[in-house]
Amino acid sequence: MPFQIIRNDITKMQVDAIVNPANPIPGYAAGIDSAVYKAAGEEKLLRRRQEIGAIAPGSSFITDGYNLPAKYIIHTVGTAWQGGNSDEEIIIRKCYRSIFKLALEHHILSLAIPLLASGSYGFPKGIALRIALSEIESFMSENDIELYLVVFDEKSYSLSTELYGDIDEYINKHYVEEKISEEYSDSYVRGKSSNADPVRVISVYGAHISPEKCLVSEVRSLEDAVKNLDKSFMELVFSFADQKGLTDVEVQKKANLDRKAFSKLKCGTTKNPSKSTALALAVALELNLDDTKDLLSRAGWALSPCSKQDLIVQYFIEREAYDIYEINLALFEHGEPLLGMQAI
Repeated sequence: MPFQIIRNDITKMQVDAIVNPANPIPGYAAGIDSAVYKAAGEEKLLRRRQEIGAIAPGSSFITDGYNLPAKYIIHTVGTAWQGGNSDEEIIIRKCYRSIFKLALEHHILSLAIPLLASGSYGFPKGIALRIALSEIESFMSENDIELYLVVFDEKSYSLSTELYGDIDEYINKHYVEEKISEEYSDSYVRGKSSNADPVRVISVYGAHISPEKCLVSEVRSLEDAVKNLDKSFMELVFSFADQKGLTDVEVQKKANLDRKAFSKLKCGTTKNPSKSTALALAVALELNLDDTKDLLSRAGWALSPCSKQDLIVQYFIEREAYDIYEINLALFEHGEPLLGMQAI
């Protein structure tokens, strides 16, 4: 199973284990720690915590889940942000690694984890996200597990400008939104289409363009498909993979695809993938924009300025930023479908 980002209350997750940001000494603090104790059964969990004693920063320990839907709770002890000069990042990375070590030792197949250090510990969101995504990606590259990054408070976990820079500006500049007015005088601009009908107004944050703008990438994709009928979608995927020296397993994991789902594509059981899967494979193969459009056309898809999902992926491709976890986090924060997973 691949990595997923979801918005939920971590204490309600139906998984083998959840992760709790814990105090270094017995007892619990506010936030997730408090919520976990109350949902699991405060008295039983506190008793167990007292038996364990003090825990060093960067370390983790495991307990039963008690009243939680999860079988286990992995408690991890972080550290407060002190400006970045006191090994804070090293300690939080140790937290993730000790969590994953316990997960493997206890044969945990599904794990829900919050964004560590971003709450009361005061880490800048951009740094906390980069640590989380790099450690998760490293672990997932070698292990098959259902891993969920769980965010609860939409305001608290809003997209960090430190991490994504001008992505919102990029979307605002390129996103095409069709405006339908009740009056024809407001719905049409001057000009005639090929069938002598007026051209509808399309608004791009104040500017006006014709609906043909939304079809440009579709026309290109059709032309590419006609010119390149010699390779199917997956044949082209494997051709690109060979060029870049990637194995099938590397492509599958870099695309954040379920192993069974990728196998269906490889064996031809699934002929044409979903657009999210096609985009995931383009990202995994680190294709440029032209090659991405070519690959999508083999599955009957095209990039469109009318799709926020397409624009966000295009934003990363243009910057040669092919980390699918970061792309999915950006898609998640903008309410768009994520890439990969099981969406075939």
